[in-house]
Amino acid sequence: MTPERIAFVLTALAAVVVVLTRVRMTSREEEAAGRLDIPRQLVNVHTVFGVLALGLWGTFLFAHVSTAIGYAGLACWWVTNAAGLLVLMRWLPARGRHASGPAADSWGEGPGLSVLGHVGLLVGSIVWTYLLVAGRLS
Repeated sequence: MTPERIAFVLTALAAVVVVLTRVRMTSREEEAAGRLDIPRQLVNVHTVFGVLALGLWGTFLFAHVSTAIGYAGLACWWVTNAAGLLVLMRWLPARGRHASGPAADSWGEGPGLSVLGHVGLLVGSIVWTYLLVAGRLS
């Protein structure tokens, strides 16, 4: 598989992560799964930078524009990653006498889907960084 195809596939998967995170965290915000409440602004950062990343990175991959656009898209992916990993903090155990167990939702039991998506996005960003810096994408 060529580096371009790998980048395309990872971009499509990353788009799914951005969209599903937004849908999952805002569909019924008061009942979002996890143990801790996550600020809405964090989800907004994840969504805004994810959309910017998709636009810039997608333009770089599909239109073969300036490498600067690619680096800008890559920077947006890293911000999206940071926000996504912070969103995963909602699954950390809550401490204290009045702490309750994790809230559940219809997306599955536990944090598996969220961890898979956000760790996958992290791996994708590492791969994109390597491909771009090594000059394998043009």
